[in-house]
Amino acid sequence: MKIYTKTGDTGSTSLFGGTRVFKHHIRINGYGTVDELNSWLGLLRDQEMNVHFREILITTQDKLFIVGAILATDPKKAQLKSGKDRLNIPLISIADVEQLEKEMDTMNETMPPMTHFILPGGHTTVSYCHIARTICRRAERMVSLLHENEPVDGMVLTYLNRLSDYLFVLARKLSYDLKADEIKWIPEKKG
Repeated sequence: MKIYTKTGDTGSTSLFGGTRVFKHHIRINGYGTVDELNSWLGLLRDQEMNVHFREILITTQDKLFIVGAILATDPKKAQLKSGKDRLNIPLISIADVEQLEKEMDTMNETMPPMTHFILPGGHTTVSYCHIARTICRRAERMVSLLHENEPVDGMVLTYLNRLSDYLFVLARKLSYDLKADEIKWIPEKKG
């Protein structure tokens, strides 16, 4: 399979189903940001952490490929049926969202409650997790903007929202497990 096609040399690209759009289209920005997030999750899972978190990150990366495929499909050419769309792309389900919620609940049970906002950082692994979280939020904003103009499967938005929450809790859990300093943000009071 050739990687280069030369069809994008003039600034356009094809969605699944053949529709051509400009490379700066919000749909391309949406799934491009999901791809960026997926790459950061790969870097994150290469860091020091327990095997369970790595497995969850691999599952998450798989789900993000599904999200990217959904976003890369022209909604006019994707007719949902029996858990997949017309182009045979799996869908994100409520079970995928619930898995993230369950993971967050489990992690929160083992840590002290959060009483303040925290400053990102404290350990390289934690910092990578916070970077992934902020990229996830950006992807969510882009997909939300896309949804204003073209229909997007609501589970995609829900999944990205929950994933950014998961990455925040994971960053706290990694800080806790790695005994990294978690610096609270306490604004200075003026005068």
